[in-house]
Amino acid sequence: MSDADALTLTGFRDSVYTWSVRWALAEMGLAHGYVEVNPFEGQAVRGHPFGLVPVLRHGDFSLYETAAILGYLDRVQAGPRLTPADARRAARMAQVMSVTASQVYWPLVRQVYSNGFYLPMEGQVGDAAVLRAGLAQASVALGALDVVAQEGLVLRGDALTLADLMLAPMLICFARVPEGAAMLAGFEALAAWLERMRARPHLRATVPPCLRKEESHG
Repeated sequence: MSDADALTLTGFRDSVYTWSVRWALAEMGLAHGYVEVNPFEGQAVRGHPFGLVPVLRHGDFSLYETAAILGYLDRVQAGPRLTPADARRAARMAQVMSVTASQVYWPLVRQVYSNGFYLPMEGQVGDAAVLRAGLAQASVALGALDVVAQEGLVLRGDALTLADLMLAPMLICFARVPEGAAMLAGFEALAAWLERMRARPHLRATVPPCLRKEESHG
């Protein structure tokens, strides 16, 4: 890849969405530059009108939104595609990615993980009421995803897709909270899939600093 076609990822080291893209880049063997930005501290994010991460730059082309970035990387990589050729598997992959963004991220990550693990790790006090509210919503999303894992079109563990890349980091974070881990264990197909994802070398190599000590021994 020439300098004109160089890839640069702008992200925040502890962001689950940034983790998804870094994992994808590693799985695809794509060399890239990296720019660290913390939007939670008001740092400006170049190329994102909403001030969020991640942002991918490829030469003079800039792209934001994780699902779009993952799909783009899958098209420009030279290796096997991570978007299934089969119409039903591809549709189920897109469905899981949509559910991940709309129904998983906020309750499981921003409410449960942030207040039950991340904020205390940073020396701050999490909001127990917000954590409980996230847990109350989490079972619906986990139940829907468990049905998908049982079906076996995606979330199989033996055939990586973009849905795996987007969902696994969020569930790993959710499971850092004891109540989250206990809840997830009750969805057997989904929990078994996640354990297979945890074993992937490129996922382990891209674990964020906030999880690295524990995940490396998990």
